[in-house]
Amino acid sequence: MTTTETKKLNYHFDQVGSYLRPENLKKAREQYAQGEIAHDDLLKVQHDEIKNLVDEQVKVCLSAVTDGEFNRSWWHLDFLGQLGGFEFYDQNDSYKFHGQKTRSTNVRLNGKVHANLDHPFFKDFEYLKSVTPEGVEPKQTIPSPSLIINRDHRSDLWSKYYDSWSDFLDDLAQAYHDTLQKFYDLGARYVQIDDTTWAYLIAQLNGHADNPEERAKFEKTAADDVYVINKALAGLPEDLKLATHVCRGNFIKSTYLFEGGYEPIAKYLGQLNYDAFFLEYDNDRSGGFEPLKEIYNNRQNVEIVLGLLTSKSADLEDVDEVVARIDEAANYVPKSNLALSTQCGFSSTEEGNILTIPDQWKKLALIKHIADEQLA
Repeated sequence: MTTTETKKLNYHFDQVGSYLRPENLKKAREQYAQGEIAHDDLLKVQHDEIKNLVDEQVKVCLSAVTDGEFNRSWWHLDFLGQLGGFEFYDQNDSYKFHGQKTRSTNVRLNGKVHANLDHPFFKDFEYLKSVTPEGVEPKQTIPSPSLIINRDHRSDLWSKYYDSWSDFLDDLAQAYHDTLQKFYDLGARYVQIDDTTWAYLIAQLNGHADNPEERAKFEKTAADDVYVINKALAGLPEDLKLATHVCRGNFIKSTYLFEGGYEPIAKYLGQLNYDAFFLEYDNDRSGGFEPLKEIYNNRQNVEIVLGLLTSKSADLEDVDEVVARIDEAANYVPKSNLALSTQCGFSSTEEGNILTIPDQWKKLALIKHIADEQLA
């Protein structure tokens, strides 16, 4: 996707995408779920709050704004479950974050994979674009296709619909390619593909370091992920910026799923044809900056967005400490190719992290201040 001839959108102050849901939006979603209000009533509240959110993002001087994922209950399942060839189901179990459990919703294959060109996310983007002021970029976020590949039983049934695993992967890649092209046709020039798979693979590759046979299974998954993602991105318009957020999980009460440095997956990330990589570096479990050299892979138009400030806490980071870490990261990636954000969004599911809406804007204002001083 990235070429040496094309310079994509480059914002030194950026944000992953999700924001804390206002109480009236939470209430409206609950009322709709209980049949107390119509869908149009929910949509009115949702649209009003997205417009307010865009205005607040503009006030804090973000150059790219999102709808905060206010149209979703989950950051990933709302998209995946409405992609062609998938359905929602209750798996009678939940994901076990550190200290919390999630709801038990999941998605599974129910046919050949294909793009759903009537996916509700397209209308959601059109609304976001309609309320984004001139000179500001509407950014769309979607989950990665790697969340399907050998993850959480979502691809278990592939042999029921395909003669070969490679045919399944090719259809998955094409579905994403067509989806991204549709977003472009609707006016999107910045799409972020969120991905917890790489953090999952860090845990698995580290956990099977002394077992080559088991480790090889996860290395194969990593290679398949690279194949599908790059095939999905290939041939898309040159002025479409495609970013990824490598996430360690972000659930209610500011919990997480995975930990570990980027060393086991750096070579795979370095092969991905994204224009920007949002990487979590807000605490010790994120590891050091040394893998950045391999992730950046001397690609002059690739941007590394350092998630040095946390979205999980209202506490404001020490400016000098953040600046020192930026300088340290610049030993591995040119400073001109660095950007700054929180490590994750503020509300990957509708429940949200442990901080208030005013807290999230204070956090972003601090990032803006540091980015202007250090990266502009």
